[in-house]
Amino acid sequence: MTVAVRVIPCLDVDDGRVVKGVNFMNLRDAGDPVQLAAAYDEQGADELTFLDVTASSGGRATMLEVVKHTADQVFIPLTVGGGVRTVDDVDILLRAGADKVGVNTAAIARPDVLREMSNRFGSQCIVLSVDARTVPEGEKPTPSGWEVTTHGGRKGTGIDAIEWARRGEELGVGEILLNSMDADGTKDGFDLKMIAAARAAVSVPVIASGGAGKAADFAPAVQQGADAVLAASVFHFGDLTIGAVKDAMRADGIVVR
Repeated sequence: MTVAVRVIPCLDVDDGRVVKGVNFMNLRDAGDPVQLAAAYDEQGADELTFLDVTASSGGRATMLEVVKHTADQVFIPLTVGGGVRTVDDVDILLRAGADKVGVNTAAIARPDVLREMSNRFGSQCIVLSVDARTVPEGEKPTPSGWEVTTHGGRKGTGIDAIEWARRGEELGVGEILLNSMDADGTKDGFDLKMIAAARAAVSVPVIASGGAGKAADFAPAVQQGADAVLAASVFHFGDLTIGAVKDAMRADGIVVR
């Protein structure tokens, strides 16, 4: 049986508002997260991802209210990430209405936290967010040529991105959110080579993120192995609708919901 490919709008939330930039810089306001979430639900989005870009204690309280209000209005799965550091953080977000929780920096600092989270809540609840970039010239290369980053792609870790995705699966995560920091917000298309490398390395679903600019960009990501495709600015600013993306993928023979 072929599993239908999911289309997922991503909402970067800063102090209660959706923002979007290029390579995580020059952020501009994109609207109210609860209203946008409801609109995407009506358009036929399969899931929603919220990323708390403030991720401070003050911002977290605002984010919890956003999650609660969204979960009350929208009945598609909701993934929330940003500043998730502990098992208790996951518990709080799931109780607020999230269906899945994304983890990034905390797992880099202490990988075993992924096992602890998946053991307590189930693999299906835990998403490893991999913000990957090409290793800059002059720095020590990784085996794949991509490295994991933190701080919105600005700080390299030297950890091989593909090996890290494989390690995440070993530790029990249920999905890999693979975000190309090189392509993020550029609208030049997904990093197809990186998607293919991740697909070859893991058996859990891979969500492709970073670089979508037109409806034709999504099918190649799926053809390289993505189980889901995620985008932000092209949806927020009206360049594309969920329906247009699904129609384009259908035209390429891809099964969508």
